Amino acid sequence: MFMTTGDLQRSHMIKTVVSATEHTMFESDAIDQFEGFDDLIDKVKADLMQKAAANDGDGLIYVNFNTEVVRMSVAPRFLVVTGYGTVVKLA
Repeated sequence: MFMTTGDLQRSHMIKTVVSATEHTMFESDAIDQFEGFDDLIDKVKADLMQKAAANDGDGLIYVNFNTEVVRMSVAPRFLVVTGYGTVVKLA
């Protein structure tokens, strides 16, 4: 199973597009917790790989990640990572 942010320079068939989202809540006593994005990205990568395997894919191309801090009006802040990519089967 492979994952790339670009194109694949060999024959392949596009199977589907998959996405995954993970989040975590900010600790109220800490000021800067952006290192939490690293763990969330790793979790999203694992989720994308599982979804690619479930769709009989050999890998993912054009993988992208979006990171954001979500602020709710009365609730705490959340770190959110969303990833998506195209599942392909090698010819």
